[in-house]
Amino acid sequence: MPTLLLRLQGPMQSWGTRSRFDHRDTWPYPTKSGVVGLLAAALGRDREQDVSDLAALRMGVRVDYQTAQSVLTADLKGKGNVQSWRYYLADAAFLVGLEGERALLETLHGALRNPRFPLYLGRKSYVPSPPPYLPDGLVEAPLAEALEGYS
Repeated sequence: MPTLLLRLQGPMQSWGTRSRFDHRDTWPYPTKSGVVGLLAAALGRDREQDVSDLAALRMGVRVDYQTAQSVLTADLKGKGNVQSWRYYLADAAFLVGLEGERALLETLHGALRNPRFPLYLGRKSYVPSPPPYLPDGLVEAPLAEALEGYS
């Protein structure tokens, strides 16, 4: 099944899931509801319109992580690699993949190139830079393979 890849990158991002009133949380990576909203905006759908076709897409996110090599201990001897998880939503960049029917993905690919409404990375003041559209983003590969193989 084909996969549509998009780049979500910008100075600020916020992907809330449990926000209440004046407290706005964020996940360390894009949420499916946030990506569905971005796609609906690209298509020009109003808030009242059905998005079940978009919600039915299978989604994955490639998240980068850092390792530190040859960490020195107090006795100045090195240790092996240490994995370090660091979540920053300032200057974050994600590769999102959506797997589904080719016709819908082709429509979404075109909409991301020429979006009908402004696109945001979770909040109105968080605009993508560069745009989410990837010219080579529609690939004939399963979701996991597409995310792993894109460079």
